[in-house]
Amino acid sequence: MTSARDESKTQKLENKISPATDSSPKIRLVLVDDHPIVRLGLAALLGVQSDLELVGVAASCAEALQLVKKHPVDILLVDLRMPEVSGVETIQRIHALAPGARSIVLSSYDYDEEIHSAVRAGAQGYVHKQAPAEEILQAIRAVYRGKQAFPRRIAERLAEHSMTGKLSPREREVLELVAKGLTNKDVANTLHISQFTVRNHLNHINEKLEVTDRTEAIFIAIQSGIIISP
Repeated sequence: MTSARDESKTQKLENKISPATDSSPKIRLVLVDDHPIVRLGLAALLGVQSDLELVGVAASCAEALQLVKKHPVDILLVDLRMPEVSGVETIQRIHALAPGARSIVLSSYDYDEEIHSAVRAGAQGYVHKQAPAEEILQAIRAVYRGKQAFPRRIAERLAEHSMTGKLSPREREVLELVAKGLTNKDVANTLHISQFTVRNHLNHINEKLEVTDRTEAIFIAIQSGIIISP
């Protein structure tokens, strides 16, 4: 026999997954995944949410493009790995066709380079295909509100990758030598460049890392994994 306490817990869970809505417009979704079971499971979840409208389900980039041409779309859930046209390229093509649409990557993997490529293509979130229903729904609603939705571990790696990508190979080389205690003159002699060039590199490094001096630049670079502690 179900207790009042159990019923209360169930009601709270249902409210989290399927919140009450007012007159606000529904979030229009398109699901893109080449796996029938994934499409079926997610469609069942999304289709019963009172604040969501599943506009269509696609098994390929071509099908997704047809849906976007016919219907206004707010959010796209896109499988990262699909045959013929990848999820990254699918995101690029859809955003070219519908710039206002926002994309969330679906994947069973969390390889850094794939996710970085998806983010560069315009993805605003990432959810694992085996993530709890609540996590998937929270990501959709967050991205719809203009936020990013990446699990903490992914967000941290994206931040590190973004920071590392700010510096050129030569700038990292200069900073590594400075971190070892070399003066501008020593760095210049080691790299066979002028002290003026070294100073310019250091100024650019400070600007890119948003710091005021080399000591702070070294600290940030080591903490972010740009360079290895000497």
